[in-house]
Amino acid sequence: MHTLPKGFSLAVANADFREKNLPRKDLSLVLCEQKTVAAGCFTTNLFKAAPVLCSQKNLAESEEIRAIVINSGQANACTGEKGMQTCLKSQAIIEELFDLPKGSVLTGSTGIIGAHINLEKWEEASYELKTNLGEATLEDYAKSIMTTDAFPKISYKKIEKNGKEVIFAGVAKGAGMICPNMATMLSVLISDVQVDKETWTETIKNAVRQGFNTVSVDGDTSTNDSLFALSSGLSRVSLEKEELQAIVTEIIQELAYLLVKDGEGASKVMHIDVTGAKTDADAEKIARTVGHSQLVKTAVYGKDPNWGRIVAAAGRAGVPFNPDKLSLTLCGIEIFKDGQPVDMDIDAAFRPLFDQKDIDIQIHLAEGNGKARLKASDLTHDYVSLNADYRS
Repeated sequence: MHTLPKGFSLAVANADFREKNLPRKDLSLVLCEQKTVAAGCFTTNLFKAAPVLCSQKNLAESEEIRAIVINSGQANACTGEKGMQTCLKSQAIIEELFDLPKGSVLTGSTGIIGAHINLEKWEEASYELKTNLGEATLEDYAKSIMTTDAFPKISYKKIEKNGKEVIFAGVAKGAGMICPNMATMLSVLISDVQVDKETWTETIKNAVRQGFNTVSVDGDTSTNDSLFALSSGLSRVSLEKEELQAIVTEIIQELAYLLVKDGEGASKVMHIDVTGAKTDADAEKIARTVGHSQLVKTAVYGKDPNWGRIVAAAGRAGVPFNPDKLSLTLCGIEIFKDGQPVDMDIDAAFRPLFDQKDIDIQIHLAEGNGKARLKASDLTHDYVSLNADYRS
């Protein structure tokens, strides 16, 4: 069992938002006993869900953030003014019930787009949250925010400094609609590190860029993507900026990997490294084009080292480079260079390697110093089945 950062308590409840009589917790609360240092990152989708807009407003305007409440099953996205009013009322219920200042609650929702939050169920389950406050573990909390996830996603670090402990605990949910521009899932990071708001905000932003924004499952970016990061400061320990950044980035990268590993129906994770591009932006375009290619994804799922699909994807990424300079290495074996395949028995060489969960794809362009890294899932029969039946 993970020890929580100082000052934080968790609670989970069953509001039955899915309306399928499933005995599953679907409303959760993070509560801090005092004012926190708070930061957040959110979806770039123009259709921002009501909880995203409400949370962005509170982060920008409130002087005291104390809690995060998340529900699964109903997204409250594309729900118009009614959805906004519902979100505000849901925040007010938590503020009143837990005697919190106005504007101190952040909200996140996940589930079917267009579905309104049932406020009666919300309020009833909120009383259960108050009754159960402090009883939920980090594992309980991670499970409560899941939708199509196959497993809970947790990353945890405990650091000792001068005889004092500093704790970082991160959770995430997400298996489909994964293609960041922040954050393509819901994630919560809590800590008791002593840090100022400017440093905390910058640290979270950098970690997202190096973590959640380097993964893809299906090329879709959701309406509800949110990352909430709160620190109580109660460890009374501060860290150097570089050390803080390294720890937070590692947590976000671990969670990002778990998102791809749990990509709906996914059987493999592609680790795509593009080097030698003229710019980092060029390298990222190629990495994303390869990672989003359905032909590449299905080849990896089928354990087929079809290098032609990879170089073809690189060639259509809209990035100018000399094809004769491109080299491609799969699972540590160079398979393509000088504009042609390397002479080998491809099937014999790669058959055992493609049985692995993690597949390394390295593309070198020999055009400059630009580089990028992307983690992407394969595409399986189960992905189609899960998403075809999502509303039923």
